[in-house]
Amino acid sequence: MKYENSKSAILTFLVLVSIVLTWNLWTYQPNFDIMKNNNYVEEVTLKEKLDLHQIISPDLVLFHREDQHFGTTNAVDLDKIMSEIREWSIYDVKDYSENVRDIKELVHGNGNAELVFPADVPIEIYRSVLKFEEKKIPAFNFNRIVINVENSEKANGTVYFVSSDYQQVYISHISPSLLNDFNRNFFRNAEQYQPYFSFDASQQRKVFIPDGKLEMMEFTYLPVVLNSEAFKEALFSDPNFVQRGTVLGVEEFSDVSSKMTVNNDTNMLLYVNPTGGPNYVDNSYDLLKRSIDFINGHGGWTDPYRYVAKDEKRKSVKFRLYSIDGYPVFNESGMSEIEEVWGRDEITKYVRPNISLELPLTTEMVKVTLPSGTSALEFLKSRKNFKPELLEQLVLGYRMSKDTSENKLILLEPAWFYRYNQTWGQITKEDLGGLLRGLE
Repeated sequence: MKYENSKSAILTFLVLVSIVLTWNLWTYQPNFDIMKNNNYVEEVTLKEKLDLHQIISPDLVLFHREDQHFGTTNAVDLDKIMSEIREWSIYDVKDYSENVRDIKELVHGNGNAELVFPADVPIEIYRSVLKFEEKKIPAFNFNRIVINVENSEKANGTVYFVSSDYQQVYISHISPSLLNDFNRNFFRNAEQYQPYFSFDASQQRKVFIPDGKLEMMEFTYLPVVLNSEAFKEALFSDPNFVQRGTVLGVEEFSDVSSKMTVNNDTNMLLYVNPTGGPNYVDNSYDLLKRSIDFINGHGGWTDPYRYVAKDEKRKSVKFRLYSIDGYPVFNESGMSEIEEVWGRDEITKYVRPNISLELPLTTEMVKVTLPSGTSALEFLKSRKNFKPELLEQLVLGYRMSKDTSENKLILLEPAWFYRYNQTWGQITKEDLGGLLRGLE
């Protein structure tokens, strides 16, 4: 009898345990919130993200006073000027295009400070850089900010946003106290900067060229090769399914739809994704914003790159490397540029260098005297079939090349560069012939 009672008690206990376990199984709900909040895959970044004002910025400021022109491309000077302007409270933005009879006079006239951007900038994206009082302002593009300093005693200061490409002008205002501060801090001391002279390329455009003695530093860098695996982790949607191979010294990474090649001889990286689709319609703001966000997403600003061009038809955006002293850097193979081309929903082409200029060899730095701006202009004017109206810019910059004696080193050599009919070219030592010898 005791045996039967014990067996019944055990059986009853097992049945109760089974009921409890079954109930827990039916009613169990996993804590998905905890799983979602845990970032099990570490974000891949090559460098730190950059703020918008570091990527979209002027590369020249000009001060026009008493029929003279002074300017600077120095990165430190430009940052000081833009730091003050970013603190302004700007208001009453209106289309002023129909009120302008001579856009060249409005932009380059006496008493004006002119901040020149490399390419048109949508005001929608630059709203996060500047401070506008109104929540809603007109949509427009600009490549110049013009500050009228001459009339600083008026009730308010005048700031123009100008697109020389579209011949559009938008007017806005700031308080007179802010204008007086700008006058005192920068415009009044314009003579401390490089003198410039102007060339009338056409009725719509003046080209301003550095004048006087021109000296620049020649740099030698030991470049740092960027990690190809880091780019693979950043660019492919599922890096686990990416296959890697090497063909004639070129690294190849691919999945079912995308391919990335890294050429260590040319130091160029190419990522293509044909599935992005070509029929993509986008506005100027979205195109530029998604291009910047894409590079920020993987910390791709491995050197001081700046926004320099966009093509809304091709859906492409280009960023150029600038030297530590603020000059643009050029290379015929694309080693100084980052270019993106966009499709319907995602990037279809990404071209960039796979090196970073982190280690300048200070012992190899040399000061170089360059031919005058007048000499460079005269050379262009002497060329057969030269058309002045097609000359857009004539600037000092750097030519990036590999050291012929030591292939691992990168040279930045000062030179004159010109933008003619939307294409950049270089004026070489051979072009100028005896001019360089005459300076020795």
